[in-house]
Formats: sequence, structure tokens, C-alpha cells
Amino acid sequence: MQKADIYVRRAQESDLQIVNKLLYQVEDLHRVGRPDIFKPGEKKYTDAQLLHIFKSELTPVFVAAEGEKVLGYVFCIVQQTVGAKCIFDHKTLYIDDLCVDECARGNGVGKILYDYALGFAKSIGCHNVTLHVWDKNPGARAFYEKMGMGVQQTTMEVIL
Repeated sequence: MQKADIYVRRAQESDLQIVNKLLYQVEDLHRVGRPDIFKPGEKKYTDAQLLHIFKSELTPVFVAAEGEKVLGYVFCIVQQTVGAKCIFDHKTLYIDDLCVDECARGNGVGKILYDYALGFAKSIGCHNVTLHVWDKNPGARAFYEKMGMGVQQTTMEVIL
């Protein structure tokens, strides 16, 4: 696989099967780290929800592909803060999910998707790009730190 052969485009209905496969890969990874939260054999979205997400301008999903083969995706959410009393008005691109097919990892596909999301955010006038990463997913955290991301805030919990 050569990076020059990989391109990024908006997800479309014909990508539903591969996106579902990747969603299950993500859920499997999360379930290993947090079996107390993530249900076995489930994924984040129904097919109907995915098709709605694919069509919305506020929730763009981009896929990285080589030829016709989809290698990964990045789910984005455009967030707008307007009129808050103590926060400047601004637009944020929130990365809801980024996944590279386990058979394509280590080949720069994640960086291609991440860089594409950053370029998209700049093109629509975003102030920043944010995301959440699970503490039990050190590989993802290391990837995002390598991409130049830093901690904006920390969510803490106590299990009761």
C-alpha cells in the first residue's frame, strides 16, 4: 500500500457495510478496555442513523480508500458556540470517531484521515478540532499526541 494511492472522500450509502465492520472493530476495542460500559456485539449507530449522518452537512463522515477498498473513516461533528456569556463565539470540529481497518493499520491511513479532517475544519472556519479518547486506549492517545493534540480538559469518574 502506497500513501499516494490513498484518497479521502465523503462516505456514501454504498460504504454502509464496511463502515459497520469498522464500527464493530472500534466497539470491540472499547469493550476490552471498559466491559462495564460497552455491550458485546453492538455498534454505535443503526443503519438508518448512519445513512442520516452520511447525508448531513453537520456530521460529515470521510472515508480513506485505495481504489474501491475503504481502509478507514473519520466521523466529524460541526459544533457552533454562539452567544455564550463567558466564551467567545467559535466553531469547532469534533472528531467523534476515527478508525482504520485492522488490516491497514501502521500504513499512515490514520494520519491521512486526521490531516483531512484538519483541512476540512480550516476550510469551514473552525477555531479548533477536539475529540475524546478513552483512557483504556493508550494506542489512540499516543496517535493523537503524535498528531500534535494536547489535553484540553479531563473527564474523571468513580465507579459506584
